[in-house]
Amino acid sequence: MDWSTTYAAIYRARKDRLKPVFELDTISLKELVGLESQKQALMDNTLNFIQEKGANHALLWGAKGTGKSSLIKAVFNEFKEQGLRLVELAKDDLFALCDIIDELRNEPYKFILFCDDFSFEENDTSYKFLKPLLDGSIEKAPKNILIYASSNRRHLLKENLEDNQNIQVIHGELHLSDAAEEKLSLSDRFGLWLSFYQGNLEEYLKIVDFYFQNEELDRELLHLKAKEFANLRASRGARTAKQFYLAFKENLKNLK
Repeated sequence: MDWSTTYAAIYRARKDRLKPVFELDTISLKELVGLESQKQALMDNTLNFIQEKGANHALLWGAKGTGKSSLIKAVFNEFKEQGLRLVELAKDDLFALCDIIDELRNEPYKFILFCDDFSFEENDTSYKFLKPLLDGSIEKAPKNILIYASSNRRHLLKENLEDNQNIQVIHGELHLSDAAEEKLSLSDRFGLWLSFYQGNLEEYLKIVDFYFQNEELDRELLHLKAKEFANLRASRGARTAKQFYLAFKENLKNLK
């Protein structure tokens, strides 16, 4: 892989190789309306990573369609000309992580390992493949690789009632069961947590207005149609706003 001309790659398990990506999602930070604190935090962390000032693995968690994955891609686009590269790896392909680390460790570039929809069900132990990246082994964890993961869960491993049945209170302190400790500790290995929530109606309409900002439209009618669209999907997230734009941009004459 020639990383001087390849900015991103996706791991393909069937062929056991990194596939170069030449048609990148070009989403930019300015397109992500209403995520100012999350944008700033991930930007600062990524810049520290590029400048070798110390940076954290990042977990972006929260409601679906709120911009978690889009923010990771937008931050990558912001810094890709400064030596940042992106490698997408599915949760089911974590078994290949050690080999990917070996391939990237000595490259002169900084790599974000992007894992989307990151969570683990009961009896799924594939998260243990993360140890060489999050903790290291007898070989130090690589300095040029960070993991940025998005998840609908703050605690990445599914929690069950029985995990908490062995909790004890000793000298006034709460002691979790071994199962609960293990499940909480995985999220704790991500030093940067960013939370995402469904916005209110006003925030949703601001995103809609951003997509239609260059159009002369009846805003009252536009907002009415946008609210109807959101109600049908029971969602007022950024994804819904974009879907509304894609659905109605060809029918603008009906909104003028």
